[in-house]
Amino acid sequence: MILGAIADDLTGATDLSLILSRNGMRVVQVIGVPDTLGDVARDADVVVVALKSRTIPAAEAIEMSLASARALQAAGAKQLFFKYCSTFDSTDDGNIGQVTTALMEHLGTAHTLACPSFPENGRTVYKGHLFVFDQLISESPMRDHPLTPMCDPNLVRVLSRQSNRPVRLVPHETVRRGAAAINAALLQEPGICIVDAITDSDLRAIGRAAAQFPLVTGGSAVAMGLPDLYRENGWIAPAAEREAFIAPEGRGVILAGSCSAMTRRQIATAEKAGMQMMQLDALRIASGEITPELVVAFAETASQCSSLPPVIYSSAEPAIVAQAQKTLGRMHAGEIVEGLLARVAATLATRGYTRFISAGGETSGAVVAALGCSAVRIGPEIDPGVPWVLSVNTERPLCLALKSGNFGSEDFFLKAWEMLAWA
Repeated sequence: MILGAIADDLTGATDLSLILSRNGMRVVQVIGVPDTLGDVARDADVVVVALKSRTIPAAEAIEMSLASARALQAAGAKQLFFKYCSTFDSTDDGNIGQVTTALMEHLGTAHTLACPSFPENGRTVYKGHLFVFDQLISESPMRDHPLTPMCDPNLVRVLSRQSNRPVRLVPHETVRRGAAAINAALLQEPGICIVDAITDSDLRAIGRAAAQFPLVTGGSAVAMGLPDLYRENGWIAPAAEREAFIAPEGRGVILAGSCSAMTRRQIATAEKAGMQMMQLDALRIASGEITPELVVAFAETASQCSSLPPVIYSSAEPAIVAQAQKTLGRMHAGEIVEGLLARVAATLATRGYTRFISAGGETSGAVVAALGCSAVRIGPEIDPGVPWVLSVNTERPLCLALKSGNFGSEDFFLKAWEMLAWA
């Protein structure tokens, strides 16, 4: 194994696994902190560990990340990659900066970089400021994120509030001069460098510049140049054809916990296409008005009436989410919904459902845990950063699409479902 990756949520891990896989690396993705990787890593070029650490207390996120790092190093990883969302969302207490600092200390390195840029999905970094398409992140819907609102677009400032290491900028003027110039800038002074990137070629140059770094951090796209570099150095074999992806027979369901603007648009598009809908509400779940049994009954009835999967969602406008958080507590409101969706998924799996589409990183983590899935194989790409994946250790194979809230086109749910007709 060449690369060991630690992702702070499940959908981000899958996004990274997809990028490395489509660039010719043999990828294994495991879910949760591994005690040991054993045979899992035997035939892999890279192992990606998917954690659920983005919004938990920073001390717990550090503990999980360091445990994962030790397991990856024990399995032979020569370089570590800490993956977080391309929207860089995190509170001022962490966890991006604190986990990065802890990994630097663990590896004994004084230098690393931070680059969340993902141009294919409209995320770019310029003058140290993070953009979502033509908007600063602070002017985008991410300013209303219920757990990690992004109100400051200046990533040097954001990361400086989270880390005791110096944070500085490598500007685009340097990035345009290529890998050697970037490498020199990264090594100029100790600390963490926010690196500007507005194109894929920028990201490939950044990957080359950091080829010898013990630790690289960023969004998944910054890893796109690593496979070619590893191949040039003879560290991995020439890219092989992907193994055929065969989706298991069975019924499907869409479970959406994300409240992002894009997920809400995807739900509206699915409803217009004729998918049966059931909206959840954290307050009604907490009162016992909505139960797992009620939701399962809806899914079963809807599946009998249509060839399209039913949609079960808690996605709502920011004002509605804020009211639930005020009543139930900021974190508890989300946990109530995730817990119910997880129980629904587990029950449906016992009733012949094998195809699950999940929207939202926290939701996807809860659902996959409830399904007893601890490792997946990467399948075909639905939209940039979102593939179908196939469980490799469940009693019955399960087909999963695990979507970050902001990812995917407006017709994502329809596109994902139709893809299985030929998979």
